[in-house]
Amino acid sequence: MSDRSSCPIARTLDLLGDKWTLLILRDALVFNRRTYSEFAGSPERIPTNLLAQRLKRLVASGLLEKVAYQQNPQRFEYLPTAKGRAIRPIIKAMRNYGETYLEMDTETQEP
Repeated sequence: MSDRSSCPIARTLDLLGDKWTLLILRDALVFNRRTYSEFAGSPERIPTNLLAQRLKRLVASGLLEKVAYQQNPQRFEYLPTAKGRAIRPIIKAMRNYGETYLEMDTETQEP
């Protein structure tokens, strides 16, 4: 992936700025989800084709590591790397912002 900008914010958004990537990292870092089925079971209901694409991209970018935990049939888990764990303060800041400034609509359970 080539950088579209020398701005570090733009480059970070190129990696993390879509609808699903930070939620997958949240699941890995906060909720300790590790397997494809655990990520797929997230309450936000990420479409499986997008989940597969985002997991591949997170592995390719070094934020998650794909590790086989079963051989027959072969199954993998996705573990946060040091680079991935460095995203934790961003996720925490976003949670704090949401709790402080975005009211939850209790009828629809959405902000």
